[in-house]
Amino acid sequence: MKDSTINKIIWGVSIFVFVVVLLLNRKVIPVIAETPKWIYTLPLINAYLNGACSILLLISLYQIKKKNIDAHKKINLTAFLLSSVFILLYIPYHYFAPETHYGNEGVMKSIYLFILFSHILLAIVVFPLILMSFNRGLQMQVEKHRKLVRFVFPMWLYVTVTGVIVYIMISPYYPQL
Repeated sequence: MKDSTINKIIWGVSIFVFVVVLLLNRKVIPVIAETPKWIYTLPLINAYLNGACSILLLISLYQIKKKNIDAHKKINLTAFLLSSVFILLYIPYHYFAPETHYGNEGVMKSIYLFILFSHILLAIVVFPLILMSFNRGLQMQVEKHRKLVRFVFPMWLYVTVTGVIVYIMISPYYPQL
């Protein structure tokens, strides 16, 4: 498949995911069923997925520095799979669950909001870039992959780490069952 076709698919998928998440976070799509109890376990599962992804990204960096390309590929594919599962679990949670508001005030709330907004903004930006870097890596377009990953890796790592931090900070305010 041509790079231009793959890029169109990447941008199409990225825009679709962004629109779905935006609609869910604004509760534009009405909830047509009672919230299943298991939905409330998803933020914790997603925090674990983000944490595991963070660790995998660091191991992947170590492996590529050691020139172990096969391990680097496998680890990145696993990190990508975990991030994909994260998105698949994020959608039903935000469809069913009521919005949770951070309960602290003052400096802690400012810190939380900074981390949350930077996390969201970089998640939006990095998603298509991750897909592009994967495409270039899998196509063995090493130089293009390397140039892109210099920006993508720190953003993706930041998003996964701050995902865990956001969970830790907001979790006391989730509805108690």
